[in-house]
Amino acid sequence: MELNGVRVSRETQERLQHFAELFQKWAKTINLVAPSTVDDLWRRHIADSAQIFQLHPKPAHWVDLGSGGGFPGVITAILLAEQGEGHVDLVESSQKKAAFLRVCLRECGARGAVHAVRIEEAPATIQNCDVISARALAELDMLLDYAAPWVERNENIRLLLHKGRDYERELQKARGRWGFDLLKHQSVVERDSVILELSRLRRLI
Repeated sequence: MELNGVRVSRETQERLQHFAELFQKWAKTINLVAPSTVDDLWRRHIADSAQIFQLHPKPAHWVDLGSGGGFPGVITAILLAEQGEGHVDLVESSQKKAAFLRVCLRECGARGAVHAVRIEEAPATIQNCDVISARALAELDMLLDYAAPWVERNENIRLLLHKGRDYERELQKARGRWGFDLLKHQSVVERDSVILELSRLRRLI
């Protein structure tokens, strides 16, 4: 099986398939993603999440903010399982969604843990990380506020943030308060989307 041109093992394929089955089951009672996108689960959500991992495809400690329906956090945790190293801390304040995420991690043999707390509270229990990810969560300026406590502890953290067509406006707004190095990666799934890779984050005001 290939995800965005990268081959994955049969075991990983089976884990992703089981996740998809769990997702379809839980999505009938919990609003995990926009209902209009459920039928396009593999392309719009699974493959879309996998491309975030493929920008940092090596064992690492991830923090995934607002994990919701598992994107990209559960997909990252499944892909890390193939490597046998690395870990994802998934932060999701909704107790129902957190329960779904825990079932997915357990049944898919994924490398992660779920923290059912508000994002602002998460740095108190998750001390350090190498990568921070988020998808369809909040404007960039707010995401950088969320990330700041971890960056203060580790200046080498990379942020991989999935953004839609309005990302240039968000970047302009964020640059009023933050300095950072930026790489823009065009989404291979959605024409109007990008993944913003930020490093050397520092607060200006």
